[in-house]
Amino acid sequence: MINIRKLEAELWESADLLRAGSKLTSNQYCMPVLGLIFLRYAYSRFKMVEAEILKDRPKRGGRVMPVEASDFAAKSALFLPEDAQYKYLVNLPENIAAAELKNRSGHTMNSLGEVVNNAMQLVEEQSEQLTGVLPKDYTIFSDELLSELLRIFNNSALDDIDGDIVGRIYEYFLNKFAKNIAQDDGVFFTPKSLVKMIVNIIEPKSGVLLDPACGSGGMFIQSGDFVNAAGMHANSAMTFYGQEKVEYNAQLCLMNMAVHGLTGVIKSGDEANTFYHDAHNLNGKCDYVMANPPFNVDKVKAESCENAGRLPFGMPGINKSKEVGNGNYLWISYFYSYLNDKGRAGFVMASSATDSQGKDKDIREQLVRTGDVDVMISVGNNFFYTKSLPCSLWFFDKNKPEAIRDKVLFIDARNYYTVVDRTLNEWSEWQLKNLNAIVWLHRGEIDKYQNLLAEYKQILGKSITFEDSLNLLKDELKDLQKRLKLELENAKRGDQKRIQALFHEEITAKNAEITIAKEALWLYEKFGEGEYKDIEGLCKAATISDIKEKGWSLTPGAYVGVAPVEDDGVDFAERMAEIHKELLALQAESNSLMETISKNMEELGI
Repeated sequence: MINIRKLEAELWESADLLRAGSKLTSNQYCMPVLGLIFLRYAYSRFKMVEAEILKDRPKRGGRVMPVEASDFAAKSALFLPEDAQYKYLVNLPENIAAAELKNRSGHTMNSLGEVVNNAMQLVEEQSEQLTGVLPKDYTIFSDELLSELLRIFNNSALDDIDGDIVGRIYEYFLNKFAKNIAQDDGVFFTPKSLVKMIVNIIEPKSGVLLDPACGSGGMFIQSGDFVNAAGMHANSAMTFYGQEKVEYNAQLCLMNMAVHGLTGVIKSGDEANTFYHDAHNLNGKCDYVMANPPFNVDKVKAESCENAGRLPFGMPGINKSKEVGNGNYLWISYFYSYLNDKGRAGFVMASSATDSQGKDKDIREQLVRTGDVDVMISVGNNFFYTKSLPCSLWFFDKNKPEAIRDKVLFIDARNYYTVVDRTLNEWSEWQLKNLNAIVWLHRGEIDKYQNLLAEYKQILGKSITFEDSLNLLKDELKDLQKRLKLELENAKRGDQKRIQALFHEEITAKNAEITIAKEALWLYEKFGEGEYKDIEGLCKAATISDIKEKGWSLTPGAYVGVAPVEDDGVDFAERMAEIHKELLALQAESNSLMETISKNMEELGI
């Protein structure tokens, strides 16, 4: 799996050197650089789809028929004319003027900036929603600087990443380029695993999908992937609508959707301020609402909100300045109000909103009494890319099965995650499936759960239990590590790196299998062949009466309790011996360093 943080750091380090060496401000530099990343990522997806098209391409006169824009439209992908392909741009001659290249209007181009501007215009012509969106001010760069930027972003790692990668790198760069912009406008990238969880539980199939705080469009991208994976055509099955107050973000959303072959109607600016405007006139008309709105927004004009409607449970608390002091329950009310009578909503919200008091509590009580609150999930710290705060995922379903109409499924997933690095956590693909499986069982969708078990068995082997499979894989890993140690001890000095590289791949693959086995066992130990039950510290299907008794709190931890402490499988005596050995080695190293320092000081006459 590609290390996205390493990629970002590499791109930034190189680009920052160039930025420091130019006279451009961050605001001048930011969008053109992001435009180049967009173009490079678009080229990656173009090549991937082109390979799919060429697999079954008919021949004429013994030659494979060339691909056309219509072939890409059929695959929900963005077509790139040759002069807009990244490969073409990075291989241009050094002297552009001497090459006598013509732009789309037939005029000779005299600089690399003009060539890149022309490429952006050619891309815009392939997608109506991109008209006027892409940056076209590349003549602000010298040819040498722009050539170096094109080289930097020609990174093959971008070929291996899916999802809202443009949005993720965008937020990273925006925070680096212009932190004041990022903070003032609440730029807030939604992590892929949270988006996938929302989409997986909402299960979009067909109809109208609204994201009224759409940012860089991650909800649309993941929904499109979900629909396409189900064998449907996302652009035919779904209609995507977005509102985004920050125009920078709206531009990025349109770029992002275009790369993934999706079309949508995105409105931005003041008319797209969801607190005051239903920009697409969708109140009560949406099949799906998904969002990650800005949390805890204050100074929202109360009168403007009331006039705008979409408040089926009334206004949240208003202060002396006739303002809403915290906009969380405005968002929650809007999301509910946008749904039609069978609609589903899923959104990210500040953890504090699950049991806030005052008018918030009154709204929450009315909301729970509708029976439309479906699932509540607590998420731990460090899931967000630039924030460390915890959050909750809320889900509404106006078409819940009658059997669970008076129940809400609470999942406390604060201690269930994969550590990416010191400041970032996520749910792995298998953890996403496991959490999703709890929802399936709660809904009575046993077949989906059993299909997941079958998937685990297919990977791990059908003939043994998950526990036996895990133990076997652990033994195999120990054998690999012993073999590596022996070979390194017997190897010549020049061969050690080669041997480590050979074993590294095998050990990595074995660890991946162990992870899958652990997740399979985690799920099976709790729910067996497929029967929902409340699990202490993890999940609880609470009735509306239970929620009333808890003061209308929607905090999962208030219902699921605390999980029993599990044996972590570590042999205490063995681990203490390892630690003791490590300490002795460190002490010996320290003594050696002190001796060296003393000798050096003696030589200096100190």
